[in-house]
Amino acid sequence: MPQLSRLSHGQTRPRHAKIAALPILSCTNIEHRYGDQIILAGVSLSVEAGDRIGIVGRNGEGKSTLLKALGGVLVPLRGTVGLQRGAKAGYLQQDVTLDPGDTLFGAAERAFERLHALHEEQHAAYDAMANASGDELEKLMQRVGDIETQIDAMGGLETEHRIAEVLHGLGFTDAQFTQSVKGLSGGQRGRLALARLLLEQPDVLLLDEPTNHLDIDGRLWLERFLKDEYRGAVIMVSHDRYLLDNVVQRIIEVEQGRLIDYPGNYAAFRETRELRRTTQLRAFEKEQDRFRKEEAYIRRYKAGQRAKQARGRQSKLTRAKENSTLERPMELDTFAFELPKAPRSGDMVVQTREASKQYAREDGSPKVLFRNLDLKIERGERWGIIGPNGAGKTTLVRAILGDLTIDSGKLQIGANVVTGYYRQTHDGLLLEQTVVRYLQGVILKEAPQQAMSEQQARNLAGAFLFGGDDQEKMLLNMSGGERSRAVLAGLLASAKNLIVLDEPTNHLDIPSAERLEDALGLEGGFEGTLILISHDRAFIDATCDHLLILDGQGNHEIFVGGYSEWEEKRAERAKAQALEEAQAKARREEQERKREEAQKRKPQPAPPREAAKPAPQAAGAHASGGPVGSATQAGQAAGIAKNAVAGSNPKFIKMKTQQLESKIEELTKKAQELDFAMMAEDAWKDAEAMQRMTRERDTLRAQLAELEEEWMLRAG
Repeated sequence: MPQLSRLSHGQTRPRHAKIAALPILSCTNIEHRYGDQIILAGVSLSVEAGDRIGIVGRNGEGKSTLLKALGGVLVPLRGTVGLQRGAKAGYLQQDVTLDPGDTLFGAAERAFERLHALHEEQHAAYDAMANASGDELEKLMQRVGDIETQIDAMGGLETEHRIAEVLHGLGFTDAQFTQSVKGLSGGQRGRLALARLLLEQPDVLLLDEPTNHLDIDGRLWLERFLKDEYRGAVIMVSHDRYLLDNVVQRIIEVEQGRLIDYPGNYAAFRETRELRRTTQLRAFEKEQDRFRKEEAYIRRYKAGQRAKQARGRQSKLTRAKENSTLERPMELDTFAFELPKAPRSGDMVVQTREASKQYAREDGSPKVLFRNLDLKIERGERWGIIGPNGAGKTTLVRAILGDLTIDSGKLQIGANVVTGYYRQTHDGLLLEQTVVRYLQGVILKEAPQQAMSEQQARNLAGAFLFGGDDQEKMLLNMSGGERSRAVLAGLLASAKNLIVLDEPTNHLDIPSAERLEDALGLEGGFEGTLILISHDRAFIDATCDHLLILDGQGNHEIFVGGYSEWEEKRAERAKAQALEEAQAKARREEQERKREEAQKRKPQPAPPREAAKPAPQAAGAHASGGPVGSATQAGQAAGIAKNAVAGSNPKFIKMKTQQLESKIEELTKKAQELDFAMMAEDAWKDAEAMQRMTRERDTLRAQLAELEEEWMLRAG
């Protein structure tokens, strides 16, 4: 655990942390509140160029407020914010203003408005140079040079390629590039806003939940972009733990109006925070024990001979309590609520056979969601359904639940299956009730045999991080994340043996998502079957042991294992495919080179000439033969000539063309059999066998290349 030194207003940082002399962005003694609630209590933060900082904390603790203050979107009640002179900070706003007359591509291109202005300025300078001379011409030439330097720094003329690359990375297709901005959905507008900000390349990126509306591939692309391409500082609020693990090197926790600075990524932060809070709890409990002993002494002697001494101790105790800086740490407890037992379902919970579903696009063309899907979900299994936005994940779940029908195939639900469904929206909630009353009501309605007393409902609410006054808060006055927690608590406690969750962590902060993992995890208290739709990779890893992957083109893949295992397998397949494509390209290029060389070596036809007069026959020579050789030798030479042409490989010169073709067919079949063997799932588990098959395949490919070259020479 790093040593922590206390800063003003409760902020802490490691003692050995390096303090930059000239931070690119900083805030000092920032204070902000909403009504009587203090959000930021005089906090300070220094950001160096190239820093990668993640901001974490419970919803409502002030993460977004801090980010808005740093970006100049919000003016705090007190304190200052400073940006290094000449530097630019870019803030990702959730409600971005877009020109409805723009196309999607045009709106993204506005990131380069400064570049376009420089081009216009450059052209104007060139025009002015035509009529300038002397000092004026020299100044114009200097100005043109400065403009060219700025243009080069901003990407020059490669903007169209960069725009397409970023839009593709964030999930847009070429067909959407010409779509009008006014026709975009809220999620598409959010992704477009992120694309434009990334294209602007500011010196500091301030990202508030950048993964909102991104599917898994979009999140992976954003990770790679921030790690490998973007060189400025990044400060982001995110609930995506894998993004924080793979991008940031520093975590700022916002807690009770303070900032606590931790080195490392999110995984390191969790370990360090646990140690820190354990130490903090011990110190707090030790101090409370001392206070209790003092209070017991004061009660015992306040009316006796030692009353004066007791009054003195009371004064000291009062001052000690007022000056105490120790607090009980938040979230130190774990999920300890025992979920009600659900009735046992049959062994088979959901089964589909050759299930297919499609719909018609606006232009009338079919959009295939899934085809010929054979799926069998058994009792106790945990299935994650993943894939790009619009791939049909929710449609499949709704078909399983009976909300809609499939186009063809069969779908069957097993015996005694009792289903609970968490939707992305919570329409129909009675908002004028407290969370405790809501939980009592939903359990009584869904599982009357599991009806809860008020204390049991409070225990359930506490297990899902509703503590103290929060339990008396009306749903009407709760945030989206708090309502989601309440709905999930009621769902898990309603004795369902099949739970279907559609994006359950969308509105949850990290502590809430981790608490839900505790309840649903592979080692948690839930014993039923789970079907989960999610883009949260950490959540999928913690809760799922099977995956159904939809690719958005109607195809699917079934994988036994968690997300990280599948991603590793996918990376191996991509690497193998890239290697195969590179080898195939190299073979094609080598064959082309050899054909060109053979063409150069091929003898050119001799120029026409007059027919030579027959030579006089030598004495003693046969009428049918020359002075040397024999008829037998001539026949052998003619036989060889049938099998070879100029440039032939000597090793094939005695092989007939028919034999050549048979050999090509034989080796091609062997190569195909090897390819299929290498594509099998078990093949990747034996590295030695895979290397052996790779070598054998390379040998076959080399032999085939020689045979095919010989055949093409003869065919030509």
